[in-house]
Amino acid sequence: MAKKEIVPTTKSGIMAALAETAGITKKQALAVYERLVDLAVKGAKQEEKGYMLPAIGKVKLVKRPARTGRNPMTGETIKIKAKKVVKVVACKALKDAILG
Repeated sequence: MAKKEIVPTTKSGIMAALAETAGITKKQALAVYERLVDLAVKGAKQEEKGYMLPAIGKVKLVKRPARTGRNPMTGETIKIKAKKVVKVVACKALKDAILG
């Protein structure tokens, strides 16, 4: 029976896996990871289209307009203010890899 690969889910586990695969230290892997996150944050803030992370998806800043909603407890109509939200949209390659 084939042994399942254990996929790390913590930041330190991910850094260890990246370091092992790339043949670098954990500190170097962390520096690369933090730079990638920094690029995604800056790119999403600057561009209207968002910032594309190849093989993962697009990080984008979306402006939601003001709207009316309902308080679920009382059913009362309330006004929801306009706001900015961050969306991460998975690319087709990632969806296909996960969903098959």
